[in-house]
Amino acid sequence: MNVLITELMAVRHGQSEANVAFPAARAAGRPDTGLTCTDAEVKLTALGEAQAAALGRSLAADSPVTAPPQVVVCSPYLRARRTYEIAAEASAGAGLTLPTPTFDDRLVDRLMGELELMSRLAIEAAFPAEAARWRAEGTWLYRPPGGENFPDIAERLGSLLTDFDAAYPGRRVLVVAHDAVVVVLRQIIEGLSYDELGRISAAGGIRNAGITRFVRSGDRLALAEFNTVTHLAGVRAG
Repeated sequence: MNVLITELMAVRHGQSEANVAFPAARAAGRPDTGLTCTDAEVKLTALGEAQAAALGRSLAADSPVTAPPQVVVCSPYLRARRTYEIAAEASAGAGLTLPTPTFDDRLVDRLMGELELMSRLAIEAAFPAEAARWRAEGTWLYRPPGGENFPDIAERLGSLLTDFDAAYPGRRVLVVAHDAVVVVLRQIIEGLSYDELGRISAAGGIRNAGITRFVRSGDRLALAEFNTVTHLAGVRAG
């Protein structure tokens, strides 16, 4: 099937409380991250809010390379919704009204089921058999109880891309979602192997509020930029 959308821009949400809590717990050797909400309810930090505002100003800036999105689709998770809300407010302050977003459950973060928001140390302590299975099957193929693996994410995102082509031919689409979504979009669009995805992760992964952009080239999408964060230079928590 030919690609019909003109451009796909994928943005990870701004820094979240989980993005701070997990590394802090790991550094301290603590299994408990201190998070008490569900994954869908994780909030942005003050820095994440500042990153979202910087994203909005970047979308409003004149550029010979990029044009503002015509369609916006967000993950329904709070950290993604707030990233776009703040970005849209900042963009409006810079003179550009961004589209009203729609929300699609296919853009949620990787579903971890019974292991949701648990650190690896906590999983080792509470579910040692699952921890062993995770190590044996690897990051990409391990499916936690009640959760999903990366092929599952690819299946839902593949159907989303098909729907985008049907609904938004010739249009520029922005999605605001999660690191797993951006990684798997690259896998689907570029046909990357899991080894190649591993190298992306080893190189630092997907940056908060980073921009990844694909543009139509003939009958397919091609990567135009990846993990761009120049718009975050000098950004600090308010």
